[in-house]
Amino acid sequence: MAEETWNSLDGRADAVVQAGRIGELHQHLYAGEAPAQPVPFQLPPAPAWFENRRDEQERIARAVRDHPAQQGPLVVALTGIGGIGKTALGFHVARGLVDRYPDGVLYVDLDDLRRDGVVEVSDAVGELLSGLGVSPEWWERSLGGRTKQLWSRTRDKRIVVVVDNARYGAEVVPLLPASDRGLVIVTSQGALYDLDGTAAVEVPVGPLAVDDAVRLLGRLVADPRLTEEPDAAVDLARGCGGLPAALQVAGQWVRKYRRRSLSRLVEELAAELRGKGIPMVEAVWDAAYASLAPDSARLYRVLPQLPGQRIQELTAAALLGRDPAAAGDALEELESAGLLEGSAEGWRMHSLLRGHAERRARQEDRDGTERAGARRSLIAWYRRQAARADLLAAGERMTFATTPEPVAASVPDVGLPGKPEALRWLESHRSALYGCVRLAFEDGLYEDAWALCEPLWTHFLDHPHYADITDAFRTGVAAADRMEHLPAMVRMRCQLARPLWEQRLYDEAAEQLRHALAAAAALGESPGELKLRASTVEFQGLFKAETGDWAGAAADFEAAKAAHAEIGNVYGVLLQTYLLGRTALRSGRHQEAVALLGEAHRMAGLQERERMTARAGFELGRALRLAGRPEEAHPLVSAALDGARARGSRTDEVRVLEELASLADDRGDTRVAREHRTAANRIAVQYGGASPGDQSS
Repeated sequence: MAEETWNSLDGRADAVVQAGRIGELHQHLYAGEAPAQPVPFQLPPAPAWFENRRDEQERIARAVRDHPAQQGPLVVALTGIGGIGKTALGFHVARGLVDRYPDGVLYVDLDDLRRDGVVEVSDAVGELLSGLGVSPEWWERSLGGRTKQLWSRTRDKRIVVVVDNARYGAEVVPLLPASDRGLVIVTSQGALYDLDGTAAVEVPVGPLAVDDAVRLLGRLVADPRLTEEPDAAVDLARGCGGLPAALQVAGQWVRKYRRRSLSRLVEELAAELRGKGIPMVEAVWDAAYASLAPDSARLYRVLPQLPGQRIQELTAAALLGRDPAAAGDALEELESAGLLEGSAEGWRMHSLLRGHAERRARQEDRDGTERAGARRSLIAWYRRQAARADLLAAGERMTFATTPEPVAASVPDVGLPGKPEALRWLESHRSALYGCVRLAFEDGLYEDAWALCEPLWTHFLDHPHYADITDAFRTGVAAADRMEHLPAMVRMRCQLARPLWEQRLYDEAAEQLRHALAAAAALGESPGELKLRASTVEFQGLFKAETGDWAGAAADFEAAKAAHAEIGNVYGVLLQTYLLGRTALRSGRHQEAVALLGEAHRMAGLQERERMTARAGFELGRALRLAGRPEEAHPLVSAALDGARARGSRTDEVRVLEELASLADDRGDTRVAREHRTAANRIAVQYGGASPGDQSS
């Protein structure tokens, strides 16, 4: 089995810190001083224009001013239809309150985390924890555990949390800070009736008044025709229904036709309105769309096929099957037309405009050929990029899908210089990757569906988004079954079992492993198939260890070790020896653990497996201490501390410091033991929100 299994047993993948900062960090920690955390501010830059909503802002200010102590955080719910400007208002209010809430501003968009209408709330809590300085490897597995971490981090904080696009109060309650001096600004299209037990104030956000809408148009366009032809400006603003999202498009449309009078432009829209019986706002969008170049119009029609909210140049190129320059030109034209919103992270399409784009696609692509082709191209591109990222992040490991050829000669690969960049790319594109698994299955592209799951395994070990990975692997299992691809059927079930048992869904995990073992029995006798069969037995052993069946786990690891030895897989033998040693250690058989871990440590050195040498050395040191041989243990554990610091692995460092403290206790050196535990506690609080004794995962 691949190296990532033992790595994840000992803790999540390491956080990356800047070289040279480790020593400085530990000088602070041992001196009893924790480095200051930066104050989070997760709002985008303020726009050049904002039409003040005086009544709404005054109501919010009054609620903030009058919020009583001892009633938890104040929740301000901004409600109104899509495109009405709720998010812009929430951002504007939060920016204006930074002096009153000096501990920072956090932001989470629940639509970014929504799959088939349901938000994985634990991931939303995880995003807030990241903003508070808690690295993903420190996140608790469960929603309840992560919520407690959030409470620890926000206790008594004067902090603002902006929660965008909520649909239910139950999605919001776990995101509340544990401070009655905190403020939560929630945007929602409807009233949130189930905000139980919170001090909530609902602030309805309606359309802009006509005068305000005209003023906003003037700020967007700065066109003299708006003042020269005030009646036409009023008609246009009124036709946009007071929606800022519609006024943005209208303003760009007016700017494009500078030589025509505003009255003529509005008359043409009104004529189309009468002829087609559609609202003027739809006619505004249609007019903006009609002025697009062919590539830009096609990109607009297919963009709703992209899962996730963020749009980047290369993903647009994949959708179009064109080179990045052409895709970039199309994106810029869409932004200039007001049909996309630009940001530092790429582009976004407003939900109202996404609906319009889908309607245009249905009108012009009646049989769905264009959209299906764009999806196939996108899925193939993401499959290739994810496979490349996986190879860089995890190295050569047991996979069964081939890396596909480029989508088109004109669509390039993502530049990924090394492992850190590959891991960051997988995380930044996770919404699209998980969405592509679902799209591929729905389109009958079953090989693509399960092949995309293979790199998502690497991503999962570094970023445990349980709802996403469980849904993806269930889809991968179904896709492999549809193809009757036996190795994929086995591998997908094993990999699905892991997040299931980590969520304590033991019965379902056991069922998946039972089917995996039955399918593995039908595998052939090639080295690859024998290796997969041994890996399946290993997964069963890991599951038994998770549930405390130490004898059963040891038997499975022994069987897997024999299978690896038979095919000459020396790393497989090393890994099973290590797992056997850990199992013996955790079941109290300390002398046996010393022998097994000593052998694993020796083999790892011979195979030049640096990480495994460090991990086996640490476990061997622990076993030696428990076996009454602390003098032999100390150099091994000290070496493990040096390795953890060199790698920047905070989770490993805390575990090693705790072990060094235990060694100091055994020799009666209470001062050194206290220093080690103080440092461990400070690291845990600094990066994990709780002391080591409070960590449950």
